[in-house]
Amino acid sequence: MLKISKTLKSLVAGIACSLGLASPAGAEQLKIGMSFQELNNAYFVTMKNALEEAAKDIGAEVYITDAHHDVSKQINDVEDMLQKGVDILLLNPTDSVGVQSAVVSAKKAGVITVAIDAEAEGPIDSFVGSKNYTAGYMAGKYLGEQLGGKGEVAILDGIPVVPILERVRGFSDAMLEFPDIKVVGKQNGKQERDVAMNVTENMLQANPGLDGVFSVNDTGALGALTAIEASGMDVKLVSVDGHPEAIKAMLKPNSKFIATSAQFPRDQIRLGLAIALVKHWGSEIPASMPVDVKLIDKAAAANFSW
Repeated sequence: MLKISKTLKSLVAGIACSLGLASPAGAEQLKIGMSFQELNNAYFVTMKNALEEAAKDIGAEVYITDAHHDVSKQINDVEDMLQKGVDILLLNPTDSVGVQSAVVSAKKAGVITVAIDAEAEGPIDSFVGSKNYTAGYMAGKYLGEQLGGKGEVAILDGIPVVPILERVRGFSDAMLEFPDIKVVGKQNGKQERDVAMNVTENMLQANPGLDGVFSVNDTGALGALTAIEASGMDVKLVSVDGHPEAIKAMLKPNSKFIATSAQFPRDQIRLGLAIALVKHWGSEIPASMPVDVKLIDKAAAANFSW
């Protein structure tokens, strides 16, 4: 895995070197478009801020839009960016399949397209995202160990995009290593705090012997935590993201939130832009570049931030 450098210019040079390519000495004024699935989430806001810093680093103009989880809006947002003449499109799809027409339009326009965080159907040039299977597996492994290898657990699921599916698959595979742990339920919290809280309340009522919950993201986990605390039950909670509020919750005394598999949103966006630049300057790039994740438990939480 490439070490993420402090400036985009040095990161581009590092990628070019690792791929055996020559990095150009300079570049023309670029227009970069970034379509987010949402910006009502600290994870994506962190990405946005990192992109703006990176664009400033290379003197590029940047357009940023928020799809509000509406694939029709996201498609229209991308079409508007193409009309503005963007050279590079960074796409964080709200629907991996539904956004395909926008990807096709970008390809026809000759715009380099890199999917960020979630894969997109269609002729994208590359995908940069976390090792989501590993994130789910690590969280599951830790939960299984903390439960002493026995008990009942439930899954707080999310929207059916590849990263979420992979996290659930990783968690489920981890559970197979603990024959005395039974997965007693899986319900969709839609990765939203209020929805996840209500769904978790239902799971707790339906499973009075529940010992653990895996949430596919930290926002949902924070809703689940509210439900767990209100129930008075001894249920351990693990998740994925590394969200600042999740880290804060883990550090509270006797917290039921025991670990999260942290992602690195700054690294994802800067790496995605860097390889798009390499492609823009005429060199081939990998079809995908995975970004490592790291399990953060209470002991590590005090020194962690995005």
